[in-house]
Amino acid sequence: MLKLDIQLGVASAATQIEGGNVAHTWSDWAQKGHIKDGASPARADDHWKRFREDIDLMAELGIRVYRLSVEWARLEPLQGNYDETAAARYRELLIYMRSKGIAPLLTIHHFTNPLWFEALGGFAEPANIPVFLTFVEFAVKRFGDLVSEYITINEPNVFAVSGYMDGSFPPGEHAIPRALRVMSVMAACHIKAYALIHKLRREAGFDGTKVGFAHHGRVFAPKSPKNLWHRLYTPLVARMFQGAVARAFLLGKFGFPLRRYGGTKPGEYADFLGLNYYARSAVSGFGDGVFDNAPKNDLGWEIYPAGIAQCAKELYALLPRPIYITENGTCDNEDSFRCRYIYEHLKALAESGLPVARYCHWCFTDNFEWCEGESARFGIVRVDYETQRRTVKRSGEFYAAMIAHQGVTDGMFAEYVAPQEYHR
Repeated sequence: MLKLDIQLGVASAATQIEGGNVAHTWSDWAQKGHIKDGASPARADDHWKRFREDIDLMAELGIRVYRLSVEWARLEPLQGNYDETAAARYRELLIYMRSKGIAPLLTIHHFTNPLWFEALGGFAEPANIPVFLTFVEFAVKRFGDLVSEYITINEPNVFAVSGYMDGSFPPGEHAIPRALRVMSVMAACHIKAYALIHKLRREAGFDGTKVGFAHHGRVFAPKSPKNLWHRLYTPLVARMFQGAVARAFLLGKFGFPLRRYGGTKPGEYADFLGLNYYARSAVSGFGDGVFDNAPKNDLGWEIYPAGIAQCAKELYALLPRPIYITENGTCDNEDSFRCRYIYEHLKALAESGLPVARYCHWCFTDNFEWCEGESARFGIVRVDYETQRRTVKRSGEFYAAMIAHQGVTDGMFAEYVAPQEYHR
């Protein structure tokens, strides 16, 4: 029996599920042919029209917290020109969620820029910090009566590295200094947004405000412990990818390789620790490696459950706050090992002794998985993209049972977990 004192929820991102021809960077990226299977976020899960169906299904599974995001380009299609019809639609979604007993955790920026913001230089330009804050203010004023918990920015390190270093995300650049500047500017945006959200909700008479960011954490280990260079590269890569980012966002402390923008000051800038965790990296230089013979998912990422607790512990050492696992999941196209994956990661958290308050599984439904398109399935609910039919997977049944039993019984383990094995 595994007892869980963790609230189990699910997560998604607007670009990946909503559908529609929206003028943002990922629509443009797809039109330029950068998606592996040729898919486009214009189809996705058609959630913009089918959100009641999805929320009803969440409620049926017993889910009580949903991490979602708003689409900046949908709400502000041109700079300073806000679409109040779209804002009303999001309000309708939030009200419907709450009527079903599902609490929202709202992400303001999740990987996608409006094309007009990208044309201004996006987060690579410190002058655009006030532009982002203007949107934050709009979002909080429109949704602040319905949402008390916010994530300012999702995975700034992944956004910067993928878009400005390895070029796999828009805008497809290969410039380390630009990537580091994006991380630095995003940190300033978060720090200022943290203060702004608290100010706006306080002035409106709302309490219970909680603000954080979603940090992508990995475990980095030398591919060959006997290799001196592997051992030397490991802490350097970890610092450049995540360590310096965590200190900047959580504490306003900017050390190598980041720099301070926007007149921010050291302080404490999170009410909870948001952690996205997926894998361990084998370090042999600057790059992302995988250990030989390690269990892997369908994208070749190593499955390393102990790492989720290790990354949470590292964040907690920086700033002791309640821990929200804002994303954790795996690409398992046949749903053949996801139950084991979920169980082993939750077990690692439950046994860690850390104050883990929430776990949001990534993701609820299969969706448009960025550069992988529709080919990589992470959901506990299967989506037939041609018909948009939703079908609860076996992992979804297991997740619902965990919620109902507040843990995993011996019978549940025998039925859902024990028969499953990872790929190697």
